Amino acid sequence: MSSFSLYINRCILILTLCLSFSTLSAQEWMGVEMPKQEVRAVWLTTVKSLDWPKAKATSASGIERQKQELRTILDKLQRANINTVILQTRLRGTMIYPSKLEPWDECLTGKYGQNPGYDPLAFAIEECHKRGMELHAWLVTIPLGPVAKQRALGNQSIIKRHPELCKMAGGEYFMIPSAKGTADYVASLCREIVENYDVDGISLDYVRYPETTYGFKDAGSAQQKRDNITRIVQRIHDEVKSRKPWVKLSSSPIGKFKDLSRYKAGGWNAYSAVYQDAQGWLRDNLQDMLFPMMYFLGNNFYPFLYDWQEHAYGHPVVPGLGIYFLDPREGKWTLNDVRAQMHSARKADIGGVAFFRSDFFTRNCKGLYDCSQSEFFAYPALTPRMTWMDDTIAPPTPSCLKLDGSLLSWNAPIANESSYIYYNVYGANVHPVDVSRAENLLKTRVTASQLDLGMMASKKQYFAVTACDRFGNESPALQEEVSINLPLPTDAWNPTSRLGVNGTRTDDRMQLLKQSKSAKGKSSKGKRSRSRK
Repeated sequence: MSSFSLYINRCILILTLCLSFSTLSAQEWMGVEMPKQEVRAVWLTTVKSLDWPKAKATSASGIERQKQELRTILDKLQRANINTVILQTRLRGTMIYPSKLEPWDECLTGKYGQNPGYDPLAFAIEECHKRGMELHAWLVTIPLGPVAKQRALGNQSIIKRHPELCKMAGGEYFMIPSAKGTADYVASLCREIVENYDVDGISLDYVRYPETTYGFKDAGSAQQKRDNITRIVQRIHDEVKSRKPWVKLSSSPIGKFKDLSRYKAGGWNAYSAVYQDAQGWLRDNLQDMLFPMMYFLGNNFYPFLYDWQEHAYGHPVVPGLGIYFLDPREGKWTLNDVRAQMHSARKADIGGVAFFRSDFFTRNCKGLYDCSQSEFFAYPALTPRMTWMDDTIAPPTPSCLKLDGSLLSWNAPIANESSYIYYNVYGANVHPVDVSRAENLLKTRVTASQLDLGMMASKKQYFAVTACDRFGNESPALQEEVSINLPLPTDAWNPTSRLGVNGTRTDDRMQLLKQSKSAKGKSSKGKRSRSRK
């Protein structure tokens, strides 16, 4: 049977499941084991302050309100075990950081070109990393926005500084993909970000030709136009990877790559409508991953999902789900529409899912936030390892794992590598801790060589730590040693309690440790022993 026939059969199976989806309980769908590695992303939109920021940074108090808004959003995303934030950084010829190439956007202060008094991109990166989340800088590539916007920017506008790279069509300005210098200019924006910020990714939006409705004219055949877009992608790749090869390059192509033999794209696809050879970018390693905009239902989603899967060339392809359609003002999607797509993406092991956009997720439209938190993202997840890169060697294992009260600490495996190495912390009630299982993953991307476990210190019996590099290569685990006998109080055994492997209640861990200090010399025959220093 051909690969095409196989994925069509799978599509039919998925569609059949979808028809009966509403009759199934969440628990029945929970039978799929949660993966330890997958992308769980949201697009955080800044244009017109749709997701953030609402407050304007025109005073000290305004700056703090703006910062607190972002902290609140990120806290909600962290509680839902989201691990990737795609932050709109270049809007349409304007930026949310102090760029030497383009002016400030008005979303921060209400006025184009006005400095908000702090660096929002640096702040966002720091806050995401505190929460163990990656931040990918999202750049709108070709569109420059309405004529009125560019005129409002005055001499700072790209149409003034680089008129040879710009063209007006349908009342808006666009960069010209075929123009000599467009690829270099866009690549210089990416270089500026990568050189000055600790971003985890660069994500290109609208790296394509405008829709035909704009009447945008550019000379050349269809293949030449694809080559023009690919040249931009290639130039960005060369600039970024020569500086920080671990920075993940991605884009958000049209959700249907091209027509399939049995399912048509309705004239709207990446390859022939807007000239994105996105699958070729994966094949040639010009992109590390894709976030195709799959804002469709039924036959417009499932066959194309499996087409992306079969042409991923070992890279994550993370379907972007149009959760904005859950809002009655936007569409008529149901929660089960999104659940079915999430389940299908996980069953396909395609790389994860991404939500467009953050506000519809954090507002819990039709219960999606609650459902995701309990049904799909119950545990943290690492982002996928970059197996297609040359650097596939894991860092050495940390050493000297110690637990003092609730503070877990260890020694770094490599000196002076704090910006390159981070740590993943695991816990379980069985020794050794199985670090292959998602449910044992407690905290990801810890940057310090210690972690305050809080209440988790009393809920888990044993802990382990791994070192991980920016490519996702993870070391063997450093397991907590078990060496000192602890006494067992006579009242600790209770068959109705949730028991640890030594017969003790897991919520009595800290109490046992305290009692052990005054129990020297007492027998603990037959009980498991462990060190807590």
